[in-house]
Amino acid sequence: MKIAILGSGAWGTALAVSFAPRHQVTLWSREEVEIEAMVRDRCNQRFLPDIPLPDQLMLSTSLNEALAGAELAIVAVPVAGLRGTLQQLARQSSPIPVIWVCKGFESETSLFPHQVAEQILPASFPRGVLSGPSFAQEVARSQPTAMTLASNDGEFAQRMAQALHHSRLRIYSSTDVVGVEIGGAVKNVLAIAAGICDGMKMGLNARAALLTRGLAEMTRLGLQMGGKAETLGGLSGVGDLILTCTGDLSRNRQVGMLLAQHKSLANILSELGHVAEGVYTAREVHFIAQQHGVDMPICDAVYRVLYEDLPADQAVEALLSRKPGSEFIG
Repeated sequence: MKIAILGSGAWGTALAVSFAPRHQVTLWSREEVEIEAMVRDRCNQRFLPDIPLPDQLMLSTSLNEALAGAELAIVAVPVAGLRGTLQQLARQSSPIPVIWVCKGFESETSLFPHQVAEQILPASFPRGVLSGPSFAQEVARSQPTAMTLASNDGEFAQRMAQALHHSRLRIYSSTDVVGVEIGGAVKNVLAIAAGICDGMKMGLNARAALLTRGLAEMTRLGLQMGGKAETLGGLSGVGDLILTCTGDLSRNRQVGMLLAQHKSLANILSELGHVAEGVYTAREVHFIAQQHGVDMPICDAVYRVLYEDLPADQAVEALLSRKPGSEFIG
């Protein structure tokens, strides 16, 4: 299959490395300097410096060249760049199947990625989301990974999952787009909370409790928005939550650990040098939860730390001081 991967960050590069031995893949970026360096070095020095690019992987700064004859476009830009990239795809003369891998909500509109796609892409463009517990570095190294590909078109989801699936990247199909996107978004906010917990050295008991209660928050919001409980208990929900809240490669967890050290958010983001989607997602989750009357105390605490300058230790103390109730009600 001929695949165009749009976006040469860590995720786009990792997927290109994973798919290139099995498909005809072109990795696209609008940044000429970036592509020139990758052509010269045959690796992505900025995002995956220790991962060699397959010889057969093509690199381009021409979107028309990347999309020429493409049977699938994988959009691997952050949520902030999704709308603009989809607008470019929508101008193509022939429909192209589209899959996005970004996680979160569009800033200011609080739209899901699939809602942005509905606004931009003609109905003739098949579309879906690929998500799940996956660090780019491990995918690029061919370490075993399992993900979920969801589309409202079940046949499309199955066909694309089968085409992209290989022994080191197991892909399961789903029709629950909302559930998959909720899981991928909310787990990043909870990972910041987990990082605060770990940074304050609160212990493994506390982390386990935080993950479990965080899953309850994710599930409440997911069900309210139309997602399915089994999806939130699957790879793109609890699976991604466990990985992002416990893995040392998690940028969102790193944000939380640095917040626990009383570092400013501006300095943290400058120090990371990479996008930590949970920082922006926390604001949108806070808004959506309030709009729909969903109780999400952990996510609310993260929002207050990030946007209301509440010290992390005070946020933790407020959570611990909440009145206990029935486990499965609130």
